[in-house]
Order: sequence, then structure tokens, then C-alpha cells
Amino acid sequence: MSAQQLPPEDVASLLRDLCIELGFCLPPEDHAALCASPPPDADAFTEAVFRAEGMDAEPHETLWQQVHERVARTFENSDTPNP
Repeated sequence: MSAQQLPPEDVASLLRDLCIELGFCLPPEDHAALCASPPPDADAFTEAVFRAEGMDAEPHETLWQQVHERVARTFENSDTPNP
């Protein structure tokens, strides 16, 4: 699967879901930054969410998988073409 940029509304919806479902409620400035310039793939996006939350993903493998699953689903369901 090639990299794509998620539209801001998909990013906002994803971040809302991550907050509600998994407790990843990012500060407004990090939320805005991810909406304005989202990472190009699920791995990078998941890492960005963990960094914004002030967490190291390595000791939280199960939680990383849960976040990554939701992020990957958003990328798969987005039909935005590559720029």
C-alpha cells in the first residue's frame, strides 16, 4: 500500500476516536499539527500520537497495537489519492 495524506476531517475523527476509546486525548496544538500535516503512513502516525502523548511506544506493545489498528483502518478506509 502506498503512502497517502489523510484529509484533515479524517484525522480529526481518528483523533477523537483515539481519545474516547483509548484515552489518547492530545493537547490542542498537537491535535492541530496532526490535522494540518499528518504523517504519511500508519506506523508514523501511531508514533506521532505516542510522542504527542509523551509516551514511549516500546514498553506499551499492546496499547501500540490497539492505536495502530485504528490508525491503519483509517488509512485503509480513506480514498484520498496520493499528492
